[in-house]
Amino acid sequence: MKTAVVLTLAIVAQAAGNVYLSKGMRDMASVGPISGGDLPLILLRGIESPAIWFGTALLLAFFLLYAAALSWTDLSFVLPATAFGYAVNVACGHYFLHEAVTPARWTGAALISVGVVLVARSGPSGLAKRKRDHAGQECQ
Repeated sequence: MKTAVVLTLAIVAQAAGNVYLSKGMRDMASVGPISGGDLPLILLRGIESPAIWFGTALLLAFFLLYAAALSWTDLSFVLPATAFGYAVNVACGHYFLHEAVTPARWTGAALISVGVVLVARSGPSGLAKRKRDHAGQECQ
């Protein structure tokens, strides 16, 4: 149960972080054309953007939640489970950023979701079981 909650929070943080970061970057680009000598100005705009800061903070939260999940369960479970974030990102791009999403992208997101369901049904077994077995050996 703990793993499912942490991975769900991680996926939400990652999708929201990507939306805010994308919004902040688009706002910067909408200011006008940028030439090669404008790098300091670009950096200053990025530092001043609340959307970029918030998106970065959410992506940092994703990374910490992801790392926590990896500390107690298998990579072969965590990585495919967080792949559901790709499907969530497609939906968020469509609904919050008003991106045109083609049927092929929706189909790809659906296929990823099916894969995540298959992985989730297998459950995180290897690392958790080894930890339980190791703890039991120490008690004997």
